[in-house]
Amino acid sequence: MVRRTIQCVVIGPTIITAMSFKPLTQITLCYFLAATSLVSAQTATPTAPPDNKTLPPEMMRGSTSRAKDLTLPTQTTSFGTSHAPQMALYKPEGEGPFPALVLLHQCGGLRNARGNWQNQSMLFWAQKAVERGYVVLQLDALDQRGADSVCLGPKEGVNFFRGAKDAFQAAEHLSKLPYVDAKRIGLAGYSWGAMVALTVASKGWAAALATGPRFAASVSFYPGCMRIAPPMGPAYDIAQLDIDRPQLTLMGELDNETPPSDCIPRLEAAKALGAPVEWHLYPSITHCWDCANLHNFNKVDVRGNRVTYVYDKAITSDSEKRMFEFLAKSMPAVPR
Repeated sequence: MVRRTIQCVVIGPTIITAMSFKPLTQITLCYFLAATSLVSAQTATPTAPPDNKTLPPEMMRGSTSRAKDLTLPTQTTSFGTSHAPQMALYKPEGEGPFPALVLLHQCGGLRNARGNWQNQSMLFWAQKAVERGYVVLQLDALDQRGADSVCLGPKEGVNFFRGAKDAFQAAEHLSKLPYVDAKRIGLAGYSWGAMVALTVASKGWAAALATGPRFAASVSFYPGCMRIAPPMGPAYDIAQLDIDRPQLTLMGELDNETPPSDCIPRLEAAKALGAPVEWHLYPSITHCWDCANLHNFNKVDVRGNRVTYVYDKAITSDSEKRMFEFLAKSMPAVPR
């Protein structure tokens, strides 16, 4: 007999449908630690990982066909001539080769249809990346397709599969530029884009949707890790358990739009299976902590929650530090 303590965590991920939100059948994970209760080593049964839903590759590819491929920029843009966030290619001074970073926005895109709001947070991240020596491809998954937002679900064919394919095509595009190190291309996504950043780290999603080299690493800022259940199709998980590329997830404790309680159990399960995942939870921080021009913005989200964004300069600075340290570690420069 072996003396151990049993700790059990009940996990009930959320299914999102067009009309309702309900918990899945709960799954209990048990962790065994040395302590006081008696458990027979011979009879202990390993705990199964959380249920993992994915789609067949042909269905994933079919789901991308509802929106045309993006026309990606080939000429670089300077920040001095581009004060408004837009799909653009930026590079540091010099010949390179440089590491590169694809940036993918939140569900509202880079600007609203009325033109009275611009996503300055994405321009901020592009500037920070270039300052640190990265080529940046700022994606806009909405504008060319006439979609104003995907906050309440897919529009104009822009769904998570299309977003993942956009990201992979952006990586392929960057890999062909003479001033980019094709082996050091990463992806940073924010909210909706962060969910895409989780999917591209999945071995299965990459096998179905990658068109060229995969991302060397990805970073997700406040992603949703819920299960998606389209009204006319099978359910699938955003946070897959077969992650095989370095992945960092940053979350806020007070985020009730994309709760960290949906993410952490799945990240723990993926890590237990050998996935190269890391995460950090910021205490007392909301969704969109880096969104300076959305400070105190509030809305009702897709699940009916009243959410408020609170900008935090210190946490934005810390998350910048964590992201670039992670990228430097995960896709280091190789001496030539």
